This record gives sequence, structure tokens and C-alpha cells, in this order.
Amino acid sequence: MRSSRLADFDLPEFGLPRTQPMIGEDTYRERFRVFKERAVEEGYTSFIVYGDREHNANIAYLTGYDPRFEESMLVVDLQEDRSTIVVGHEGLGYLPVSPINDSLEPVLYPSFSLMAQHREQTPPLKQVLSEAGVESGDLVGVAGWKYFKEEETADPGHTIEIPSYIVDTLREMVGSENVVNANSLLMHPTEGLRVVNEVDQLAFFEFAASYTSQAVRNVVCGLKPGLSEFEAVQLMGLTGLPLSCHLMLSAGPRAFMGLGSPSSRIIERGDPFTTAYGVFGALNCRAGWVVEDESKLPEGVRDYVDRLVSPYFDAVTGWLEHVGIGVEGGSLYKLIHDRIGDPFYGVNLNPGHLIHLEEWLNSPIYAGSKLRLKSGMALQVDVIPATGTRYFTTNMEDGIALADKKLRDEFQVNHPEAWGRIQARISFMRDQVGVSLKPEVLPFSNIPSYLPPFLLSPWRAMKVIR
Repeated sequence: MRSSRLADFDLPEFGLPRTQPMIGEDTYRERFRVFKERAVEEGYTSFIVYGDREHNANIAYLTGYDPRFEESMLVVDLQEDRSTIVVGHEGLGYLPVSPINDSLEPVLYPSFSLMAQHREQTPPLKQVLSEAGVESGDLVGVAGWKYFKEEETADPGHTIEIPSYIVDTLREMVGSENVVNANSLLMHPTEGLRVVNEVDQLAFFEFAASYTSQAVRNVVCGLKPGLSEFEAVQLMGLTGLPLSCHLMLSAGPRAFMGLGSPSSRIIERGDPFTTAYGVFGALNCRAGWVVEDESKLPEGVRDYVDRLVSPYFDAVTGWLEHVGIGVEGGSLYKLIHDRIGDPFYGVNLNPGHLIHLEEWLNSPIYAGSKLRLKSGMALQVDVIPATGTRYFTTNMEDGIALADKKLRDEFQVNHPEAWGRIQARISFMRDQVGVSLKPEVLPFSNIPSYLPPFLLSPWRAMKVIR
């Protein structure tokens, strides 16, 4: 019989990496080659990949260039096999960040720049696209950051999310029917090019997750009443890694919103509390109460652990033990909803999703999903109980990867320091928390399955009892 209870923990220091794994030029060239091959197989003759500060993952995956302030556009002429990258003023100087910059023809399009930067000699967008190889009769695939389904729109294939001035120009040039939403080529939850990662990309994600999880750990273990939310963030020891979302930290009434940024509010004993920190490739979150034990909780929620935390912890650790290569997404959804599907728990979002440079790439985990998980996937163990009650919430969001024997061997050889951290986390989860992972499941968090509900007693956390 499986259950859980609070137990005292000596949470090990798993360590932090000093050297960031990089994605090499050969990897980017191979990605680009496969991308063009797939695009041609799907019938496209030209392809547009749009990016801006908030939506840069697709263009960064292909080129290593992530727009910082401006818009950008990769135009691939699949018939002539040439690629143009269209940027604004500040993007022009940042282009050398791309390891394959020498294969991309740079074009300055001042309208992609910030407002009031000079627009003299701005060519018409139609001219820019034409000179990059887009011509009448082309079938143009367009990728930005999302695609649509039939339940959303009557014509998902021609519903395009990137700015209308670009789409309007493309439709004028090649015909409306020939401009197609092609995000699924990159972002489909099992067949998209970005859902299966190379070993160096996974090591990059482990590096990121080590720092985001350590930052959250520093807050959880260092939180004190009397700190402002701003001061609590300073406990994180932030590194400056590029953010995938706004940093979240809030206590008291604002904590119930979940997504709030820190403020000058003073954290008080008895507050609900939540924090999450996400960068390219990783996010970690914890939530609980700023108290020592259940006796300090507000009246009416002193059964917080029994009513909410324990069922949640049982469900999420069950998810972790079930996840693996070949597992159907629908079975993970069912596992969670069989255990905490009652409306009280408010688990309304997908119980787990793919992560990449953006916090949420897509998810094969939904009701009835027959999609099977693959080696090379990076996943967020992200099950959010939004109770909407005085019980507030609890949260244990961390990242994992799936790796078959070949990929694990590559990881161990190419990234031995990271591999050592992964093995230490697996041992801690098994020997201290009571969670036994399948061999292909690699935990990336420095707080693996560590859930302290009472944040002023961080050494007391949940444990699986069998």
C-alpha cells in the first residue's frame, strides 16, 4: 500500500556546474539540414520562421540567434537552397552569436527595429521577401510559436499567428491558400523537430535546471518572516541566464494568483507563498505556507497536508514512477486525474508538458492521448492544483529528460559532471524520498521530489511510504 507522510530530511548539495554546455556548429547545421528536408517533404517551396523577444525558440533552435529587442525573420528558399535572416538595427550586430552565421544572408529591415530608430532607406517588405526567394506560386510554410486545431477555427491551416503585415504581404505575393501555418513541423508534441533533443541540448537544459532549482531551493531554505519579497528574491543568487518567463514570487493575498512578480511587501508568518524561476530550458516552482507546522496555519486549513499535500505528492510521485519511453500521454493524464481529479484540486492544465528554450513547447499529455513519449524528450513535471479555496495550493514542479541506453551512454561520456549530479539525484529520490525511477528517467533538479509544505521547517518534507 502506497502513502506519504512528512519526514525529516538532510537534503544533499548536488552542486552547480561551472561550465555551460554549448550547442556546436555541426549540430545547428544538421538541424537545418533535417528541417529543410522535412519542409520539402511536406511540399513547401519557401519557409518563414518569425521571432521576437517573447517568441524566439523556433528561430533560435535553427540558427542559435535569439532576437533580444526586435523582430526577426528567417526566410528559407527551399528551391534554391539559400537562407536569409532579416533583422532590425540592433539585431544586425548580434547576428554573430549564430554558429552558422556564415550560411545566413543578413538583410537589414529597419521596420523590425524599435520605434523612432531611423527608417530611411527601408525597402518594401515585398521586395525583401522577393529578394530572399519568395515568388508567385510558392507554397510558403510559416512558423512563429503556435498552431491551431479544428475546435478553435474553421481553417486551422490558414490561421497564422505572426504579425498580419507579414502574412498580408505573403498572401498578396503567393495567394492566400498558399500561406500555411507550419508550426507543427517544429512543435508537434511527438513528431516536431524540437521535441527530441540531442545530448548537448539535454546537458544545456540540465545546466539551466541546476541553477533554477538551486535558486528556488535557496529561497525555500532561507525564507524568514520580515523579509520583503524583493529581499527573498535576492536569496536566489541569480546568474543572469536568459529568462523564459517573468520571475514569480509572492506571499499573502497575491500568492493566490500564482503568476505575480515580487514586490516590496513584507512576508509575514502565516502567509501563503509561491515562487517560480524559469530560464531557457528550465523552470522550477515550489509553494506552501510561511509557518513552522500545521498548528500555525489559519483556522480551517490545518489539515492542509492530509487534505491537499499528501494526495498531490502521491499523484506526482506516481507520475514520476510511471513516466518513461513508450508511455502514452493519456496514461499519465489518467494517473493524475484518478488520484486528484476531484474538482477541489483544480488540476485543469495538462499534467506535464514538453519544455525547451520556451517554458512550454507543447504537451502529449492530455485526456485520451495515444501519443507515446520518446527518448530525447525534456519534460516538466508540472501538475498545478488551483484549489481556489483557503487551502491555497502546493507545487513540486521540476524537469526531467527521457534517455535510452545509447543516449545515456553519450551523456555519461560527453558530460560526466552533469551525469554525476543526475546519479546523485536518482539515489536521493530512491533512498530518501522513496521514488524509484525507470532507468531512462533523468532528473535535472537540485530539489528532486523535495516538497516541504511548511516553509519555516524546510528540513521536513514529504516522503513515500510503502
